[in-house]
Amino acid sequence: MRAHLGDQLVIESTTADGPRRDGEIIGLHHEDGTPPYDVRWSDTGETTLVFPGPDAHIRHLEHGHPGTARSPSGPNPAEEETAVPGTPRPGDIGRRVAVERRRQRLSREETARRARMSPGYLEYLEERPADPSAATLIRLADALGTTVTTLRGGGVDLPPGQGQALLRPRLRDIGPEECRILLSTHGVGRVAVSASDGRPAVVPVNYDVVDDAIVFRTAPNSTPAAAAGTEVAFEVDHMDEALSQGWSVLAVGPASVVTEPDAVRRLTGHAHTTPWPGGEREMWVSIRPAQLTGRRITPADG
Repeated sequence: MRAHLGDQLVIESTTADGPRRDGEIIGLHHEDGTPPYDVRWSDTGETTLVFPGPDAHIRHLEHGHPGTARSPSGPNPAEEETAVPGTPRPGDIGRRVAVERRRQRLSREETARRARMSPGYLEYLEERPADPSAATLIRLADALGTTVTTLRGGGVDLPPGQGQALLRPRLRDIGPEECRILLSTHGVGRVAVSASDGRPAVVPVNYDVVDDAIVFRTAPNSTPAAAAGTEVAFEVDHMDEALSQGWSVLAVGPASVVTEPDAVRRLTGHAHTTPWPGGEREMWVSIRPAQLTGRRITPADG
């Protein structure tokens, strides 16, 4: 068994329905990456020395130098600039680092000292597109009291809103005009309907805004098609998990099927996207908002 810093150690249960445990490898004791490892467990946040048994395996992350184990004992100026394949789009890691640093109320100088790197490189990382090495991320995560997975955005597939609340949040209502601006011209929203079995359902749809109406394409026998001929709620939102702030807009109004041939051709010709689920979805549904409301969460001093 060989591992790199930042890899994940997974302990499988010895019983069919038993729990599985995993954690990040944040310390190596041998140059060749063999056990034991210092592991920060995802369920408790504690770090322990682990000698993996037969029920353990390594989930490897991609590193800048495959097959080479890095030592966390000290910084290497060259490795700070090493690109790590598979990282998020440029700037995301530095943005998360900056947010975590501000949450801890740490200066760049203090954070750099704790992470054993130059303040100049930390400034570069926070303000420019950069892909730091795994060892650099491990030192930063330790300095900030978080995990490499968090800094890399490993929770993007989790439901939004699991981050920490703002220290001083401000919740304010959004007026109709700003709501229209936030709806913009197109995107992905959720429509709430009563399904064919009478149960409530909320489903995502690709939408466009045309002449102040929210329109989307669907199939005649699909759940979104149940919106036609009823009053529905349509919601779109945006959450910035890193900054713990965001907004939501709710439109309520009657929905109807667009049947006029010229209108259908116009909508089809000007559609920004085809429906993500694919297939034949040529039924256009239009929602005319009778009520448009929204709320925004920001820092109280923002």
